[in-house]
Amino acid sequence: MINARKVAFEALSKLERDSAFSNLTLDSFLNKYEMDIRDKSFVSALFYGVIERKITLDYNLSLYLQKPISKLKPEAVTILRLGAYQILFMDKIPSSAAVNESVKLAKKYCSYAAGLINAVLRKTDKNGLVLPEKEGTAYYLSVKYSCEKWLCEKWIKEYGYENAEGVLSAGTGSPETFIRVNTLKISDDELIERLKAEGIDCEKTYLAHALRISLNGKDIEKTEGYKNGLFHVQDLASQLCIKALDAKERETVFDLCSAPGGKAYTAAEYMKNKGTVLCFDKYEARVDLIKKGAERLGLDIIKGSVSDALIFRNDLGKADRVLCDVPCSGTGIIRRKPEIKYKAKEALEDLPEIQYSILVNGAQYVKEGGRLIYSTCALSKEENEGVCNRFLSVNSDFSAVNPLPEISSDPFITLMPHINSSDGFFIACFERKSD
Repeated sequence: MINARKVAFEALSKLERDSAFSNLTLDSFLNKYEMDIRDKSFVSALFYGVIERKITLDYNLSLYLQKPISKLKPEAVTILRLGAYQILFMDKIPSSAAVNESVKLAKKYCSYAAGLINAVLRKTDKNGLVLPEKEGTAYYLSVKYSCEKWLCEKWIKEYGYENAEGVLSAGTGSPETFIRVNTLKISDDELIERLKAEGIDCEKTYLAHALRISLNGKDIEKTEGYKNGLFHVQDLASQLCIKALDAKERETVFDLCSAPGGKAYTAAEYMKNKGTVLCFDKYEARVDLIKKGAERLGLDIIKGSVSDALIFRNDLGKADRVLCDVPCSGTGIIRRKPEIKYKAKEALEDLPEIQYSILVNGAQYVKEGGRLIYSTCALSKEENEGVCNRFLSVNSDFSAVNPLPEISSDPFITLMPHINSSDGFFIACFERKSD
């Protein structure tokens, strides 16, 4: 019988060692071992929980260590974090089980530290969750929500303390799952009934054709609805982005950074599968992924092609709608990829220049009277308003318009998870003036 804690330990160790993507790392281990859905769910909860709460866990563990936690060997740190996470954040796990199973792991992977791990976890259990005394500071938010202090400071400065805490609070726990109904094949109500019949809870949201679902342990890709192309998984923010694009029948749409293709699919559905949606990515494998999804959904107006969003192509002609959903820091999706909270500030410094260059390139494809959308899944003024204001300052033939007045009165729209029930996201809409 596979030990779920052992699998979580091995997955976390690989993530720390290889600096890999969390979702890919976890998937590789879930596929490697034969486990039932209950054990898989437990492994996932441990894996993402430790990543999500790493700074909080280390703060608490350090209270009972005589030397900095960074001085311990990685395998001991990982076992301590696993044990502490169960004690502090998993109410249904008895503390005694968390301690005893951690000691068993230690005896297998780092026997020299078994005594230390036992003592530290017992003290953690006795004292419970401890946080810094001084609230209202970036340091307090950093420890409470396990996020690098520089990012907490940035969000406080740019969005205010209340919003910073709202984003961080929404970034913990399991994210909600949303789908976009394939309106070419089925209605919202019909899909809800079909999914309920397969054991998946489903409800409407404030956005048409966007449904909130609860999988109840089911694999979404194994449902008949998914196999038959009745929907695709897509957060509310991305669906709002394509509503802002406002693509219509028989128009031409360019999606410059398309993979994995979700926004292109939604655009094609808005267009009732009439017109052309050209999807681009730098890598053939990712273009193939777009094509495969379009085929499942029955969207034959989607055409995939390998292309670099930074390089202008004269052969493409002009488009009615151009989408630049640019590479970004991802700070708006920490609830889906918690490792983003621990990025170094320096790793993000070059992004605005790349983003601006893609936007400028995309603008060249827009017809007179056409629409250009710039979007990111980042909460960062430099990547968002900074890039857009720079673009407007040198492109007088474009003007900013508000494509979603029901969401915001500002033409530059920032979506926040605690306010909009979506990923953190930014949408700017520009229209090219006609002579």
